[in-house]
Amino acid sequence: MKKVLPWLHQHLPPPIAVGKTERFRACCGALLGIFLTGILSRFALGATPDLPLLIAPMGASAVLVFALPSSPLAQPWSVVGGNIISALVGVACAQWIGDPVLAGSVAVTGAIAAMFALRCLHPPGGAIALTAVLGGPAIQDAGFHFVLSPVALNSVLMLVAALVYNNATRHRYPLLTHPDYGNKHKTGDAPPSERLGFTADDLDDVLKHYNQVLDVSRDELASLFMQTEMHAYRRRFESITCADIMSRDVVTVEFGTELEEAWALLRRHKIKALPVVDRARRLIGIVTFVDFMKHANLDVYHGFEAKLRHFIRRTTGTHSDKPEVVGQIMTRSVLTANTAMHIVELVPLLSDTGLHHIPIVDHERRLAGMVTQSDLIAALYRGRLVDSAAA
Repeated sequence: MKKVLPWLHQHLPPPIAVGKTERFRACCGALLGIFLTGILSRFALGATPDLPLLIAPMGASAVLVFALPSSPLAQPWSVVGGNIISALVGVACAQWIGDPVLAGSVAVTGAIAAMFALRCLHPPGGAIALTAVLGGPAIQDAGFHFVLSPVALNSVLMLVAALVYNNATRHRYPLLTHPDYGNKHKTGDAPPSERLGFTADDLDDVLKHYNQVLDVSRDELASLFMQTEMHAYRRRFESITCADIMSRDVVTVEFGTELEEAWALLRRHKIKALPVVDRARRLIGIVTFVDFMKHANLDVYHGFEAKLRHFIRRTTGTHSDKPEVVGQIMTRSVLTANTAMHIVELVPLLSDTGLHHIPIVDHERRLAGMVTQSDLIAALYRGRLVDSAAA
């Protein structure tokens, strides 16, 4: 017994690192998903259908789409494609192979192979293939109609419920590929964040040699690695926040500031961006050199200076469709950071997205300062010096 208990303890899975709120959310999602799928299937098929309103494998699908919505096995094509393809394989085996044990074995094997080939691996598909063979006379008599109802109907209804519920509870679903910012200068260099540390090619090589199905997408895995690196960096450099490195005496403008005045501020202070604030100093936009150039039609250099001067100067005493104030050309959707954010979280924002300035706001979205690429470089350099001295 003394040897058995430690052996059992070693083989117990570690605790699931999911909070109570997330567990409750997943349970409620499964409850609603199964209930709505059953009710709507009854409405579509009638009160006493020949085939079951719900098939048992949909319970496994519910676990995936509500408890593991970021899993590659729970994405829309995996749910619908995997279930339907498995049902097709299962019905074909039931009709062509007389022995039910052999038919069930071939059906599950064929379903897995087909899902691999069509990139829609979904574990409940194996159960659906087996159900098509061993589900009883009603399912066998239905033949390929079983694929449409209840398999396809249940799968689509479950997917719709997952789309609505997951996004309503702030879980992005389906999981789309993370934006690839690439090289903004259209050259062969890798993005700045990939020039040190692991790269996308490194991750692809490791996954290729690992040669097993992971229940997490490649992009999510890369994000986890990146967050781990950032967490380690934050731990080493302690708590250097945006509030520690930001410029506090920020030159700002308001919605109604004239373009000529805003341009003069950019030139006078040798800066490239002006936060736009309201009277309570809440951030409502930002105006940059790019905004001026875009609205002045400066895609080509011919007549550059004349075009810009004509755009900026106000036409006195005449009505014109030409923009006259900052609010007419500013960028309204502004990417911001808060004062308590660790500076390491600014690295991907200022390296890969093409941004040069990040407005820093407080909890009421009032402008507190500004961080530029130069501020971040200086802070990282200083933090590295402190870390080396401490070592």
